[in-house]
Amino acid sequence: MYSCPLLKCDAVEYATLEWVNWFNNQRLLSSIGYISPAQCEADFYGNLRESGKVA
Repeated sequence: MYSCPLLKCDAVEYATLEWVNWFNNQRLLSSIGYISPAQCEADFYGNLRESGKVA
């Protein structure tokens, strides 16, 4: 098993959380119209609700 001092592990976890937030909420993808993946997902489910396909 790897030896990891608690502070170093906490720093890695925090950096990972920051990256995941950037990846999902701030990164713009040209293939989906220069919006974030989170916005694309919100738009998708919003359109489903408006069309009545989601209970």
